Amino acid sequence: MSWLQLRLTIGREEVDALQDALLETGALSVTLQDNGDDPVLEPGVGETPLWNQVQVTGLFAADIDTDKTLSQLATCYAGALPPRAWQTLEEQVWERAWMADYVPLQCGRRLWICPSWCPPTDPAAANLILDPGLAFGSGTHPTTFLCLQWLDSQPLLGKSVIDYGCGSGILGIAALLLGAERVLAVDNDPQALLATRDNAERNGIAQHRISCCLPQHLSEVSAHIVLANILAAPLIELSPTLTRCTATTGSICLSGIFGTQFNDVTSAYSHNFNFDEPVFDDQWVRLTGIKR
Repeated sequence: MSWLQLRLTIGREEVDALQDALLETGALSVTLQDNGDDPVLEPGVGETPLWNQVQVTGLFAADIDTDKTLSQLATCYAGALPPRAWQTLEEQVWERAWMADYVPLQCGRRLWICPSWCPPTDPAAANLILDPGLAFGSGTHPTTFLCLQWLDSQPLLGKSVIDYGCGSGILGIAALLLGAERVLAVDNDPQALLATRDNAERNGIAQHRISCCLPQHLSEVSAHIVLANILAAPLIELSPTLTRCTATTGSICLSGIFGTQFNDVTSAYSHNFNFDEPVFDDQWVRLTGIKR
């Protein structure tokens, strides 16, 4: 069986109205995609960020009358329809088709990120089992990948780590698989802390090696290594906290920073840290340093 999908390009302010109109017209589902090249940065808890230009796709049964459907859609939308196109979509096993796009990802010399359905490329390596998802990330974004590469290069054996803004827990779990002794994962979203615990268990991490807490419950602790893959503004705001959490002569790794912002972030920490040369990946930069 085949399907018809209708793709329309629209500004984000009109997305809700168009979604409602598509569903009212008979769309079986509606999906949203970036129609430009705008990064969607880390949202606040409960927020659903969108791009400036959004491609909205409605899925319909193949036997509909497309002219009649467009006429009904225009009525439900109560306005001129944006640019659009119909496309035939052949049936396939959708619940598995997307999996073909994800393969093990090597992050340096020792570390691999592996989807659960793929056998490890190097069984002797540190293989972090993590399936891709929308909510908290799976290592493919440059900001996360830069942190993973740095972790892979560090002597982590026996070290303590704080993963601030842990999301899926990918950085903290990677540190443990690479030899760190224990990790404290911190995030302002309780769902992220649940995801971190689940992913740690999935990777065979003993419960006593990783603990999770909300920022307001972070006690006066310090660690050999502090990781924070967030955004420039919160990194600057959190500089007193992250500095305090880093032990003297300990290392800090900051990411989620646009290349144009790294001077501002560096300035917020430079009175306490000696920074390495920044490392760039496309428009993003990673900052690492040693606390004096």
